[in-house]
Amino acid sequence: MKTNIAVFFGGRSTEHEISVISANQAMAALDSEKYNVIPVYITKQGLWYTGEALTDVKNYRNIQSLLDRCTQVYMRPVFGDFNLYTTNKKLFKSDVLVTLDAAIPVLHGSNGEDGIFEGVLETIGIPYAGCNTLASANGMDKITMKMILSADGIPVVDYVWFTDKQWFSRRDELIAKIEEKLGYPVIVKPANLGSSVGIGRADNREQLLERVDDAQRYSARIIVEDLVENLQEINCSVLGDCDDYETSVLEEPIKSGEILSYTDKYMGGSKDNRGMHAAQKRIPADLPADETERIRHLAGETFRVLSCHGVSRVDMMIDAATRKIYVNEINTIPGSLSFYLWEAAGLKFPELMDRLVRLALKRKRDQASKTVSYDSNIFALGGGLKGAKGAKGCKN
Repeated sequence: MKTNIAVFFGGRSTEHEISVISANQAMAALDSEKYNVIPVYITKQGLWYTGEALTDVKNYRNIQSLLDRCTQVYMRPVFGDFNLYTTNKKLFKSDVLVTLDAAIPVLHGSNGEDGIFEGVLETIGIPYAGCNTLASANGMDKITMKMILSADGIPVVDYVWFTDKQWFSRRDELIAKIEEKLGYPVIVKPANLGSSVGIGRADNREQLLERVDDAQRYSARIIVEDLVENLQEINCSVLGDCDDYETSVLEEPIKSGEILSYTDKYMGGSKDNRGMHAAQKRIPADLPADETERIRHLAGETFRVLSCHGVSRVDMMIDAATRKIYVNEINTIPGSLSFYLWEAAGLKFPELMDRLVRLALKRKRDQASKTVSYDSNIFALGGGLKGAKGAKGCKN
């Protein structure tokens, strides 16, 4: 029998469209001889739909027409219930549309890559590919990520962080801290977004005010970083789990401006809708052997320290003047799942998808060996009742 694999994508995120592109690439790469692929598209309003029409990216030009051809679905937050249910149950018929064996989230950005959706899957208990809730949350938040990496000796640039409310109430104090610790130029980012959304360079105080005002539109937590002016960006993908992983060849993205933009990353300077695969890049990156090995080592260490799982992409920065290397960020669900980096290393996209399914199932087996509760009832022994209010009984 084939394995039923649900691919979840879309979502309430500024990276919604990129998720659609990445997921369609991933679904096309899953071997139809081995897997029944069930697309589950999450709208920008948070509704779930499934249907064959979701596997053709051209259909997304008219969302309402697309949804009219699909079935609205949901899952119940009950541990062990791997069913996908239809919301339009017919009389005397089951509302179970299909029973899933595993899930592959391809949700970029907030409400998907940040641990929120992974928490739903863990509540249900279904095997799924990729980082768990903790690793996803830590990897998505640039502030938390830098704190963890710094504590383990992994190099990151200097930074100052604050909340939008702190910026409103302590603006002068924070500006003074930024200017004293970092100086100009700096780069301002929302703490928990990707795809270069809300990111901008500031060369003076006036620009700093503008960039922070823009960034706080997208996130309650803001990070201001020391800007590496002689910047060379290098990316490396990591595949496996935190105890057993491998690193890919390196890529050097080619940017059209001083900051790698949303268009650079996902459209290759055009509107061909091919995701990260379309971006202009050099593969492999033209670097000395020692720098290549150093970057691959730091990418693997980032993956390990954050307890990652599945496939991730670690974005690095080299100061071309000093040749110092810094970890910029990790993408725990990278655009196009970084398949092009693995193909350059000899691992084809269908094989990459096979690996992700196997990793999901292996993690589920490993989790089954852990104790999550004790087979005892302290209430039957009279424990925990002293001083409790309303302990006389419960009504169903």
